[in-house]
Amino acid sequence: MTRVAAVHGVLPPYRYEQGEITEALAAMCPPPDTQRGVLERLHATSTVGTRHLVLPLEHYRELSGFGQANDLFIEAGVGLAEQALTGALAAAGLAPEEVDLVISTSVTGIAAPSLEARLAGRVGLRPDVKRVPIFGLGCVAGAAGLARLHDYLLGHPDQVAVLLSVELCSLTLQRTDTSVQNMVAGALFGDGAAALVAVGRDHSRHGEFPGPQVVATRSRLYPGTERALGWDIGDSGFKIVLGAELPELVRLHVGEDVRSFLAEHDLKPPDVTAWVAHPGGPKVLDALSETLGLDAQALELTRRSLAQVGNLSSASVLHILRDTLALRPPPPGTPGLLLAMGPGFCSELVLLRW
Repeated sequence: MTRVAAVHGVLPPYRYEQGEITEALAAMCPPPDTQRGVLERLHATSTVGTRHLVLPLEHYRELSGFGQANDLFIEAGVGLAEQALTGALAAAGLAPEEVDLVISTSVTGIAAPSLEARLAGRVGLRPDVKRVPIFGLGCVAGAAGLARLHDYLLGHPDQVAVLLSVELCSLTLQRTDTSVQNMVAGALFGDGAAALVAVGRDHSRHGEFPGPQVVATRSRLYPGTERALGWDIGDSGFKIVLGAELPELVRLHVGEDVRSFLAEHDLKPPDVTAWVAHPGGPKVLDALSETLGLDAQALELTRRSLAQVGNLSSASVLHILRDTLALRPPPPGTPGLLLAMGPGFCSELVLLRW
């Protein structure tokens, strides 16, 4: 089975308290007077304490539009991608030329050539490295990327594959959008990147790595929910689509999918020793916890990540997997579940064995 060899997360240098970001957004994107209290309440109840941004706060008011923001996404994104990739390979003790496949994902900027292509020569990837850039999966891409990486390694069991995520959510800031959805996004999302290195079952070093093995995966689309989550893309760039029904969709669909997926492997939620869940927001996490009957400890690392860095879109679940490996590795041989949700509306489940 596919084995996770290493995970490395990186954050941009500018770190701010939530209150500082609240005040900056209120100045740059002033809501109607009647909604100032709504903005402050959404930020205060987000459970986010600090976030890292790719620019100093005062520079966001200088962004002239989508083109400039996207240029910054490419410039800064390549740098963060390099840090994430080289850090993950170093942690795994693997050289760049050993990488056979790179799956890259982002939903906060557009690049052609894609980020991993711009990065290849800088870090020493082989000229024949296979590349699969993904756009549009959003927050679910950390889990879906690992699942697709696993699919590849099942067919190429002696090879090395990398999942690379770069999300600069702050560059999607919409200064003229005073909707509640935009205020919620402004309260939750931060910037960051991560890389995961994995090897197939026949790789010569498969048994040396301390990371979990991938046992199985499940992908689910929920019909009729396309407007629950995503982007409307226009002249000003990415405008958030964020439905208030998301927590209820988690209760209606995701909980049952998790239970049935686990049951296929003779497992129940209490058997899972590590829940590596994407931090969609406090209401989404509450819905997931309630529908699965999880105790307070199950999502502690997810809630901790949300508090310390915010929602990093596809990079978040990789940061939480890294934290699980470093801070709370489960007993060997026990099951874990990595899961995320994203536009579609959809979910992706990855069953792990430690």
